[in-house]
Amino acid sequence: MKFKFLKNSPKFSKIFFLLLGMIIYYALNYAYEESSTNEFCESCHVHPQATQSWKIGPHVFNESGVTVNCVDCHLPPSGIDKFYAKATTGMRDLYGYIFKDSSDFNWDKMSQREFAEKHVYQEGCLNCHKNLFPPELNKKGQDAHLYFDQHKEEVLCINCHLETGHYHEKKVELSVISDQKEMYSEAAKVDKFENFIEKIPGTSINFEMIAIPSGKFLFGTDDQEEIKKANEIPANEVSLSKFWIGKTEITWNEYITFMKETGTEGRTEDQIIKAKQNKDVDAITGPTPPYGDPGQGWGKNLRPAITMTHYAAIKYCEWLSKKTGKKYRLPTEAEWEYAARGNTKGPYFFEGSPSDFTSEGFWKSLFGADTSNINSYCIYKENSLNKTNTPNSVKPNPFGLINTLGNVKEFCSDYYSENIHEIYKNQKNIKDPIGPGSGDEFVIRGGSYLSDAVDLRITARESTNQKAWLRTDPQIPKSLWWYSDSKDVGFRVVCEFNN
Repeated sequence: MKFKFLKNSPKFSKIFFLLLGMIIYYALNYAYEESSTNEFCESCHVHPQATQSWKIGPHVFNESGVTVNCVDCHLPPSGIDKFYAKATTGMRDLYGYIFKDSSDFNWDKMSQREFAEKHVYQEGCLNCHKNLFPPELNKKGQDAHLYFDQHKEEVLCINCHLETGHYHEKKVELSVISDQKEMYSEAAKVDKFENFIEKIPGTSINFEMIAIPSGKFLFGTDDQEEIKKANEIPANEVSLSKFWIGKTEITWNEYITFMKETGTEGRTEDQIIKAKQNKDVDAITGPTPPYGDPGQGWGKNLRPAITMTHYAAIKYCEWLSKKTGKKYRLPTEAEWEYAARGNTKGPYFFEGSPSDFTSEGFWKSLFGADTSNINSYCIYKENSLNKTNTPNSVKPNPFGLINTLGNVKEFCSDYYSENIHEIYKNQKNIKDPIGPGSGDEFVIRGGSYLSDAVDLRITARESTNQKAWLRTDPQIPKSLWWYSDSKDVGFRVVCEFNN
């Protein structure tokens, strides 16, 4: 036998296994250390943008000369969790290296917060940043870290420090960029019920309003629909008066104009609340400065404005009414659905079914979803690249409205009720319904760039979620103007017809 000498000599046996153990230990340790280097990560990573942005980011390109390595952020700092994460991450990256095409990788999407959260370990951040209150930390930072210290179970470091590990383009200053050079001295004059272009006096900003005729329609979903939710049924006949509604969602150009004219730079949230309570002092207050980049670094201009609160949207309408002399407001839920439907029937205003368009489910994950028609009308999960788009990228609905069923969800003026259609069922001759008289949340309608096709259906309903959408806001009190945890809701305005 080859190893007979080991049985005959216990002394040699011990030395042999000791040496074998040492060789195995050093081999494994060498493999472990080598596979933890930045060079190893870079050698097989399927998205080279990660390495490039890391090298010019604050964790490498800094005054101290300290380098934070890949594994410092993307693995737990120690323990069995580190070994487990290292093994699973390694297998995932190896799979990507072998089977995926790096040119198809959407780095912009994967560097957004909801995806980055899955690959950055909180313990790693705190392992290096042990002192959360260094002497040079400003008041805003102190408030934020105090809030974090009190809500560690809810808030992640990366919620505020997304740009720390990898370089991101410098945030764009809030400014209006418009090809329109004319400064309007007065608002549009409207003497008959037809489409018109509104002009905001004192600015070069205009936007188109679409005339929606009065009529009757079935508000909600009937039992014949293939896909429906309990809060959409039953359908009830509703009469609506004529009104105008914005052709597109409010753009950043329009919203930034509002911010600049009503700006509350330097005022705190509690000061705004006091001003709000004293209407004689401050008739229309404006947004406080946003805590981060409300445009998410995607560019602004004609993209839909997002991350403002429902309260801020109402104040925008009040400001716009004062500027133009017309009555602007958010659409009621019934007005929104009537305008989005455009005198059509079915789940969408175009041909197709949710079961064909959806990308959810096992078979769709293998063979893909039908996007042939919906792509032309909606910005949604399958074609958005995980961000909002400008209005010119899709076709309008039969009334001429753009992006009613995608791009961003839209605020309505109604308080949200789960069973509002059941309530309407018991009423006769329903005309211009405005929803419940009170509530905690508001209705939002239409899908967004994050939505699956099923959630783009005309009758799909959701509500605001004030508590969740302000979860990581460290301010006390929390902002009246900006949601810290919602970035796919905007709004369009309605102008009332006055005989």
